[in-house]
Amino acid sequence: MAPSALPGHGKNALVVGASRGMGRQVAVDLALKGGYAVGVAAKTRSPPGAALDGVDPNSPESTVDTVAHDIVKAGGRAHAVTVDVRDENSVKAMVEEAVQKFGKLDVLVYNSGAIWWASVKDTPLKRFQLMQRVNPEGLYATVSCALPHLAEDARVVVVSPPIYSRFTRGKTAYAMGKFGMSALTLGLAQDWKREASPPRKAITSLWPAAAIDSAATRHNDPSGETRKDLRKATIFSDAVLAILAAPPERVNGLLTTDEDFLRDAAGVRDFAQYSLVPGTAPRRIMPAVFPSLRVAEEDDEGVRMNSVALRQAKL
Repeated sequence: MAPSALPGHGKNALVVGASRGMGRQVAVDLALKGGYAVGVAAKTRSPPGAALDGVDPNSPESTVDTVAHDIVKAGGRAHAVTVDVRDENSVKAMVEEAVQKFGKLDVLVYNSGAIWWASVKDTPLKRFQLMQRVNPEGLYATVSCALPHLAEDARVVVVSPPIYSRFTRGKTAYAMGKFGMSALTLGLAQDWKREASPPRKAITSLWPAAAIDSAATRHNDPSGETRKDLRKATIFSDAVLAILAAPPERVNGLLTTDEDFLRDAAGVRDFAQYSLVPGTAPRRIMPAVFPSLRVAEEDDEGVRMNSVALRQAKL
């Protein structure tokens, strides 16, 4: 396929949390499969003079510098950007740098995340606060800063799950933040539906249906005994590309998994290609069917309060 025929040719993407694992794979495939110019954003940078070639994508040595280097070396366009998503000024600077480098943002992917899976009793308040700052607050800051710079047909992909009961088990504090991220997807999608019908922009939450090989899975299982239950990160990046190719009304406000979207919207039937260990069938960790969050009175919200209008009326 010629570069001019690539679906993202001439378009720009910003991937936040792209130094390793799924985020890295999404950034690489947006650039090399999708033809996007990609802002590769995360907190970690390589030391001056550090080797950038041949770095393990799930190791601490994988940074925004090595990812951008790999993309450019393979013929893509990429720019490394530093960000601490807990700091609003840092988020603003990241967005401004990406926009100055590439122009309007056609795609925004938020993959940054902090994780601590334990019972409420075993989750210190500081751990809870860190997860809220990185997960829902970091997402909200990033989206807020990016909104003025989004293209008219922009897409946003959030790494957060469908909302269902079992997800809270043994990780309540983590689930509170992740469900908050999915709530932002639902709410912003409704904002965009009010702006245009059908909507021109779309925001989607995407989550792995089976565990994916990452720095976290390697840290939790140094012996590698659970490798047979892992998939390659390419399943997630393929799902992101499929979401970007779908009509906005199909994916705006959608909470889904990589496997489900690839099967339902892209016609993928062979998921063995994504198994980390050839010949294995990784166990699905998400439910086969998710509950619907829609209610019968979905479009009847009565008189909606608008805090901005109320404040202006008091001035």
